[in-house]
Amino acid sequence: MPPTLTITHAEVFLVRLPLKFRFETSFGVQTEKLVPILVLHGGGQTGLSEGVMEELPMFREETLAGGLQLLREVLLPDVLGKPFANPQALAAAFSSYRGNQMAKAMLEMAAWDLWARTLDMPLWRLLGGVRERVEVGVSLGIQPSEAATVDMVARHLEGGYRRIKLKIKPGWDVQPVRAVRAAFPDIKLTVDANSAYTLEHTRVFQALDEFQLDYIEQPLAYDDLLDHAALQARIRTPLCLDESITSAQDARKALSLDAGRVINVKVGRVGGHAEARRVHDVSQAFGVPVWCGGMLESGIGRAHNIHLSTLANFSKPGDTASSSRYWTHDTVQEPLEMVDGYQAVPPGAGIGVTLDRDFVTRNAEESWERR
Repeated sequence: MPPTLTITHAEVFLVRLPLKFRFETSFGVQTEKLVPILVLHGGGQTGLSEGVMEELPMFREETLAGGLQLLREVLLPDVLGKPFANPQALAAAFSSYRGNQMAKAMLEMAAWDLWARTLDMPLWRLLGGVRERVEVGVSLGIQPSEAATVDMVARHLEGGYRRIKLKIKPGWDVQPVRAVRAAFPDIKLTVDANSAYTLEHTRVFQALDEFQLDYIEQPLAYDDLLDHAALQARIRTPLCLDESITSAQDARKALSLDAGRVINVKVGRVGGHAEARRVHDVSQAFGVPVWCGGMLESGIGRAHNIHLSTLANFSKPGDTASSSRYWTHDTVQEPLEMVDGYQAVPPGAGIGVTLDRDFVTRNAEESWERR
């Protein structure tokens, strides 16, 4: 008989990791990340994931407190001890609950890792990946000056990164981009606004057309498609949608409207690997490229992102930069380091990384278990 996916018990750890640098975006300044880690047990194997919910609802509506409560009180009780044919069948057990994509993803992604380890297969093969390394870009926060921005870009280009993304906000947009493009006329350059603008700022984006950007990421409201379509009609540079896309249906509607011409796929934002794959497939059907965005993940989430990025239509460099760029001590034992602009897929079954249990348990601000 084929194996079944049965989760016997689950552990959650909440670990605060200090960032190596000050990371400023239009949301504000971040110097640390509170990382929720899920460990699923079953059939002598473990599956790992991390949540991307944040303490405050800045990126989307979900919060860390609400997501963990839903996971503990609703999602895990729906699946513990029950046999499922595969991770898709497990996810169907809680598919009737609306929204809460990040909490759902946390459970679904750990189930994929557990299932892949049960089958003794790497996750990327189960997902349908076609490559064993992925091209890497880097996301740079807002710097104190144009000169500091140019210096930061130079250091990361020397490090081998194949795409530079600059965070922008009203009042900090055209000038730093102009300075970087003047210094580096041929690099692959993008900007990310994290929903900080409105259509009243159209002239800013028309000015950015001058700099041959690969795309402008999420300039308008996090839940908008119509205004993005209006803006795309007024500028040459492709828009890339991030916060606006929480499902394959969102992607279909956005691309039908020409609200964007690139999609940033964040597996946590869309509810897990199965839906991320559907977003990939819809975008591919429209002839629109995708890439994998990051949420300042530790090594667990970073490994999941690398595996997902092996699918064929992930044709632009993703936010899978070296873990050591962000953390002095990661949550996993294996290094995830970019070499010559590429991240190799971690070898082995599942996501290919091992929880550093001593570090995680020693530094957990909160932990609990469900059986």
